[in-house]
Amino acid sequence: MPNFISSTASKIALFLLFSCGISQAQVVGDNHTKYTRADTLRGSLRPERINYDALKYHLKLKVEPDKKFISGSNVISFEVLKDMPVMQLDLFRNMEIDSVIFQDQSLEYEREYNAVFLSFPEPLKIGVKDSLEFFYHGQPVIAKNAPWDGGFVWTQDEDGNPWVGVAVQGTGASLWYPNKDHQSDEPDSAQLDIAVPNGLMNVSNGRFIGKTDLGNGFTEWRWKVVNPINNYDVMINIGNYEHFSDTFQDLDLDYYVLPYNLEKAKKQFAEVKDMMACFYEKMGPYPFEEDGYKLVEVPYLGMEHQSAVAYGNHYQMGYLGRDLSGTGIGLKWDFIIIHESGHEWYGNSITSKDIADMWIHEGFTSYTEAIYIECRWGKEKALEYLKGTRKSIGNVRPVIGEYGVNAEGSGDMYPKGSNLLNMIRSIYNDDELWWNTLRDYTATFKHQTVTTQQVENFFDQATEVDLKPVFDQYLRHAAIPELQFKKEKDQIFFRWKANVENFKMPVDVFIDEDETRLNATTEWQALPVNEDDLDEIELNELKFYVNLSKQ
Repeated sequence: MPNFISSTASKIALFLLFSCGISQAQVVGDNHTKYTRADTLRGSLRPERINYDALKYHLKLKVEPDKKFISGSNVISFEVLKDMPVMQLDLFRNMEIDSVIFQDQSLEYEREYNAVFLSFPEPLKIGVKDSLEFFYHGQPVIAKNAPWDGGFVWTQDEDGNPWVGVAVQGTGASLWYPNKDHQSDEPDSAQLDIAVPNGLMNVSNGRFIGKTDLGNGFTEWRWKVVNPINNYDVMINIGNYEHFSDTFQDLDLDYYVLPYNLEKAKKQFAEVKDMMACFYEKMGPYPFEEDGYKLVEVPYLGMEHQSAVAYGNHYQMGYLGRDLSGTGIGLKWDFIIIHESGHEWYGNSITSKDIADMWIHEGFTSYTEAIYIECRWGKEKALEYLKGTRKSIGNVRPVIGEYGVNAEGSGDMYPKGSNLLNMIRSIYNDDELWWNTLRDYTATFKHQTVTTQQVENFFDQATEVDLKPVFDQYLRHAAIPELQFKKEKDQIFFRWKANVENFKMPVDVFIDEDETRLNATTEWQALPVNEDDLDEIELNELKFYVNLSKQ
């Protein structure tokens, strides 16, 4: 870390002290996790972040696989939203800063954990649009088990060629390039000029716009994205790739795979057209048509990198040849193709403002698995699949995490989130209304960052049923509600037991094998049909994910 004159250091320190709004002391969340100053710097929105809007990233990098080393710059274009004396950008502490150039001058800066605070000679005024170039170098963090932990994967293919991938969701894109590392602000566009050793190719997001032999043993590959993009989706993939292509309607489909897997890929990736036909019908058109759709073979399982979906399922059906639902239905299709591509709609196009609301990504995308099954093999198979995924739900921590500290909620967000959406569909009790609402949701919030509250309100407004207590129970509490039945004399009564006060939710049960809807609340009610045998009452488990008890 460079040394600065005391006046500059004091100016930045005082600004942070009075603008932070979040204590540097540890914060303890509902799950008893202790959050530190480093967590708040990464996850919170303070003036030095919200006072500007990131407009464009232009990465210019040289990647040296033999040294596990990257060097170059990011030109960050921005608009000032409020007078701004100090700007926060983010870059992991292990990466060295060479300089930050603004209007042909080198900016002074302070580093605190993984945050970089840039001090302008004079506060930038509201409405100013400008750019700075952030030069840096280093050996980025290496992933131990990508994509579950963030970092680079430096490996070789079967022919001994370098093969490089990156996955940083959750950990942060600032692991390898400087940016405003918060999901609430996406650059409107991005360009990646990536120089790699001759004989290798780099595949990044968006459209290929050209390559240049630099004459020094490296070739620069240039890609451009013209749509808003999550920071963690901006990506490089380096390898000895073979390219082939196809189309679906007006959408370009491009595939980049290792040469010895070319024939496997042509067979396996044929499923993409079935998937697109289904998703277009149920969710709406692909949201990044201008940037095209790509599958790129990577040396890890997969990730939803926008317009360059990472694929590492080894050309198997299911999830590495396994069925996560335990029903057998999951072995009919390639999990990574369907799930990671589903993220193009939910996660990439519609993005949660805070990582605490990541169920908006994972719950909806897990539901796209059932959507695809329904298109191909019918609704009953989709419902069976969703029910099967419940076996992995722990119900130990809430689905929603702690806000402002870069903390995801429980991993239950995947199967619990998808089963919640299935229940909302069941509550609607009108499939036409459900699909119309889902398509409207997808179109309304296209290319936007959203909160859980916005999502709740949208689906709640589509029906007369009050969905607020349902969302509250399933997202903000660990436990699921219990539907209780009891018999007193010759009469059966029912009610909900839940964490949410005055919880209410309609639920479908079978009584003597006839399906009946009960408008249950936390108050005991008499069964609306003539039945006095508790054993004749069963929950419709395909439609509702609740606990059932009989007294």
